[in-house]
Amino acid sequence: MASHTLFSSATTSTRCSHHDSIKKSDPFSPNLQITTHKLQSQWLGITKFPLHSFNLRPCLPKTRTIAATVTFSLPTANPERVNPTDKAPKWSLKGIKSFAMGELEARKLKFSTTGTEAILMGILVEGTNRASKLLRANGFTLVKVREEAIKLIGKPDYFFFSPEHPPLTEAAQKALDWAVDQKLKSGDDGEITTSHLLLGVWSEKEAAGYKIMATLGFNDQLAHQLQSLISKPGFVED
Repeated sequence: MASHTLFSSATTSTRCSHHDSIKKSDPFSPNLQITTHKLQSQWLGITKFPLHSFNLRPCLPKTRTIAATVTFSLPTANPERVNPTDKAPKWSLKGIKSFAMGELEARKLKFSTTGTEAILMGILVEGTNRASKLLRANGFTLVKVREEAIKLIGKPDYFFFSPEHPPLTEAAQKALDWAVDQKLKSGDDGEITTSHLLLGVWSEKEAAGYKIMATLGFNDQLAHQLQSLISKPGFVED
């Protein structure tokens, strides 16, 4: 088979014709001018290939500034409970993450609100807190809690789009407030933990979270065990 070579019509030289005009200039300068070359073959004829300076510029990734706000509190229905002269207790990072994961679970299940059942799931999803470890040690899993939540609340409408932050149910808000109140009563300067949050869910006897916990084997004895743990002075969540 005959081969077809591609060659340049420019005369071969030991020095490029534009070399002297560049003189060590910045190769990425927008003012850089490079002449076109004619390439000829019997298949293509004479074809011009222009080379522009912007084709030689390095491909730099586009970046944008990202701003993030970190909060150390969760929604409360009674902000006046804290004396302005006193230092308000803060939620632990694991407690805040558990709450955020609960909102996400509510959205995954296409629930219109964040209830105590979603908070319970959020505690399990976070997974590294004491409350989660206690639940898992007693047979709780995320799958089991999801199944029980669907039994109580009903199957989700898959055409429904949950809001980014599904609003709290009344019971879920009371669970958060219970956790804050218990911390204030203790007089300890530590953080409000996921253990406080779980006991807050357990305190709402008519809510879905309590019913799911009771169905899966949680009881007052385990609640008392957890309460005794967090009541110790200087308790810090792992």
